[in-house]
Amino acid sequence: MSHAAVLAVDGGNSKTDLALVNADGSVLALVRGPLSSPHHLGVDGCLAVMEGLLAEAVREARLGDHAGRIAQVATLLMAGVDFPAEEDAVRIAVEQRGWARSVHVGNDTFAVLRAGTERGWGVAITCGAGINCVGVAFPALGAITGDWGGGYDLGLAAVSAAARSEDGRGPRTSLERAVPAHFGLTTPSELAEGIHTGRIGQRRVIELAPLVLAEAADDAVAAEIIQHLASEVVALARVALARLELTQEPVEVLLGGGVLQDVDGDLLALIDSGLREAAPNVTVRPTASAAIVGAALLGLDELEAVPDAQTRLRRELGAAFSRLEGVAAIG
Repeated sequence: MSHAAVLAVDGGNSKTDLALVNADGSVLALVRGPLSSPHHLGVDGCLAVMEGLLAEAVREARLGDHAGRIAQVATLLMAGVDFPAEEDAVRIAVEQRGWARSVHVGNDTFAVLRAGTERGWGVAITCGAGINCVGVAFPALGAITGDWGGGYDLGLAAVSAAARSEDGRGPRTSLERAVPAHFGLTTPSELAEGIHTGRIGQRRVIELAPLVLAEAADDAVAAEIIQHLASEVVALARVALARLELTQEPVEVLLGGGVLQDVDGDLLALIDSGLREAAPNVTVRPTASAAIVGAALLGLDELEAVPDAQTRLRRELGAAFSRLEGVAAIG
């Protein structure tokens, strides 16, 4: 069978993107599937998701039989891979399957950093279902490591605020109407019952993150939730910059993940102003490219690809990602 140069994976807590790329930066295939975080699925479950996506990508790329080596380099950047032992467990499992000559496994935040800059260094914050920072890598294990700020946290805060608005324990908020309406319901009490009985999966509160961002423009309670998110992003980046002794340097802080990928307006301004108090020369911006682009670029870096190949990859994989996002939105 023919081989790709790079097998790239951006494996998250809500979805997984997998790409096959040639050494010249041309895109052979880009496919999407469900979450693949080994934190939620275990290593075997994670690999099962990737194996199914890989078979689909091989068919799309017309590489022939799925058995055997598919790429020269595999760069697998996964949510829920926070410690060296977790990296090793996934890497060994992939090596045993023989998909690539060389296998690299890391946290998905590294994909955001590489997608956002050609400098090779900086600080990246990813805010998808959960939240994490790289520059200095943080173990992102949820509340037990002090984390708050992913899409799940935003959604759960909105559900809580809606309930407290309904029963009078908290201030009135437009979330009281908007949150249950998202699930086709009328009141927060109906939503609470639906989640409690299992008719609505609690993980679906992740879907509410864009709603909270939208409501924050005119609702004080939603705005307070967004201000909390901004403070958490600032705290992560501030500590990373301080540990690296970069608070006085002209450093890029890249924002990515489903919640921050296209951030602008008040939230971006809050993050920017908060960080400039600690690091006056910092530049804060959303990543221009999707995380899967960063994962693929790291693979090309391993192969010492020429700049033209990296430029082509950004263009072609970025366009393929936009088409994929459009199909997902319609679906």
